[in-house]
Amino acid sequence: MSKLMWQSTSFNCGNCDNSLTGHRYVNRESNHYCLKCYEKLFAFPCEHCHKKIGTDVKDLSFNNKHWHDVCFNCSKCMKSLVDQQFTQKGDKIYCAQCHKETFLGKCDGCRQHFDPGDKKMEYKGQNWHERCFTCVQCRKPVGTNSFVPKDDGVICQVCYEDRFAKKCDKCKRVIAHGGITYKDTPFHKECFLCTHCKKELAGDRFTSKDHSPYCIECYGDLFAKKCAHCRKPITGHGGTKFVSFEDQSWHSDCFNCSGCRTSLVGKGFTAEEGRILCPDCTNREAQR
Repeated sequence: MSKLMWQSTSFNCGNCDNSLTGHRYVNRESNHYCLKCYEKLFAFPCEHCHKKIGTDVKDLSFNNKHWHDVCFNCSKCMKSLVDQQFTQKGDKIYCAQCHKETFLGKCDGCRQHFDPGDKKMEYKGQNWHERCFTCVQCRKPVGTNSFVPKDDGVICQVCYEDRFAKKCDKCKRVIAHGGITYKDTPFHKECFLCTHCKKELAGDRFTSKDHSPYCIECYGDLFAKKCAHCRKPITGHGGTKFVSFEDQSWHSDCFNCSGCRTSLVGKGFTAEEGRILCPDCTNREAQR
């Protein structure tokens, strides 16, 4: 006759060694613990009430911090954040609304609070939603495009150029930098040309005729009197001196006696048959 043998094994808590038979327990790293020892050894303290989070309640964790589910509330309004959007600031957590009101500030345009992730436009110490930072003329959002200050607001580049920018009288395009003003009329440097030869006049001497600009060369060829001696134009520019007598004119350097070539500037002379003579040459010719 065979005999039935029973072998009993111990089923005890891995910490206090109390029997777990018939009791609730928790497995951890191949060991068994009674609930009391498990909570003592391993349970996390709640960030809000600082009590241990037992096995009978939910342990909500975020960034290595833990809360009872009933303690997981907004630090300001105490609204439950379970299954809700929230933000951590320092060691506190906030619902989306309280975080907006406390930390994000208001738009200086619509006076509404910024939402997390909103693109914030900053100008002169004020802040706007991107949709609220608009041109004072067309009311379209300026965004990251160029703008120009206008009174207490801003004006977009398109509106500024269309309504306020200085435009070249020749090509009608905006003069962004520099330019030339002639008779209160603006021009691009490359658009301000001699009326006759079309040479750029910026940086060069020029004069005008009937309100039109001419380079010195063209003005001399087209309009200036010609020296009775050298036949070159007498422009009067650059300090050039000249002498006129009746219907003839001379450069000062050309106003010389036709006989002895002595300068007659400031001296007496006679004019005979297109010639000018000093008194000595006049007397000599009279004695012949």
